Amino acid sequence: MIMIQLFLALLLIFVACMMLILAFTPFVQEERPTLKMHDLMSDIDVPLDRPKPKKNPLVSLKILALINKPLVSPEMRRSLSKSLSITQSNMSPEEFLLVKEITIGALLLLVPGLFGPDMMLYAILMSIAIGYYLPEFKLRSNVQKVKDQIVKMLPDTVDLLGLCVNAGLDFMMALKWVVEKSAPNAVVTEMNNLLQEINVGKPRREALRDLARKYELPDLSTFSRTLIQADKMGTSVSEALNILSEDMRLARYRRGEALALKAPMKMLVPLLLCIFPVVGILVGGPIFLDFLLNNPMKNMGGG
Repeated sequence: MIMIQLFLALLLIFVACMMLILAFTPFVQEERPTLKMHDLMSDIDVPLDRPKPKKNPLVSLKILALINKPLVSPEMRRSLSKSLSITQSNMSPEEFLLVKEITIGALLLLVPGLFGPDMMLYAILMSIAIGYYLPEFKLRSNVQKVKDQIVKMLPDTVDLLGLCVNAGLDFMMALKWVVEKSAPNAVVTEMNNLLQEINVGKPRREALRDLARKYELPDLSTFSRTLIQADKMGTSVSEALNILSEDMRLARYRRGEALALKAPMKMLVPLLLCIFPVVGILVGGPIFLDFLLNNPMKNMGGG
């Protein structure tokens, strides 16, 4: 009974803190200039019985996420924004923190009921810990998947860029051709973002530096640094891309060798835990049963 009262007290404290933050948070979204269609279509007769647009339930969650604005520090905002942009997510850091809070609340309602009163405190702490770190773990897993895909697909993309430049296209036209003709993947998506940033006026060097800072991958950093160096020195981009492609393929081959060398050590754990005990039972089981049924020590003791 005491543990149930403690659980209800903690839940009320959690709700009270959320309401306190909600009370001091101004619900004013950032207003940006938008193009008003009725100004452009003033000469067109628009029927008055237009269907009203349906309300999106996600808008309510976006508004509710504003309560987390004071809780998000600049470092947390920078880290979460970087991870969410890598996964191509439209969530803001406040919304991601709201997902954590919803997960914690759901686990606090479900998990403590599965344990007895003696384990109530541990269940509450476990629910809070799991609810906080589960979305974080999922986000990191998605970020790692995107990075692995970039490392895997980047040499092929650099090969295509090199072939297009060798065929007579400049770098921008080659980049556009690769983006339009390649199958969708993480590298093509980032190349498309790079192309759009350069087209809207961002310097090529700065766009390449931002791409390298976004992922912090050695291969992508080498790609950006090589193109920036070729742009500064005025050297041939095709030659730089050919050398870079060869180096990346060699690096990928070495990574494959490293994974192959680690495979026997990784196979040793399931081998010891799963296969060896079964082999021991199959080989030693009949011997042990025969020893129990026909124990030679009994005959020696009787003699």
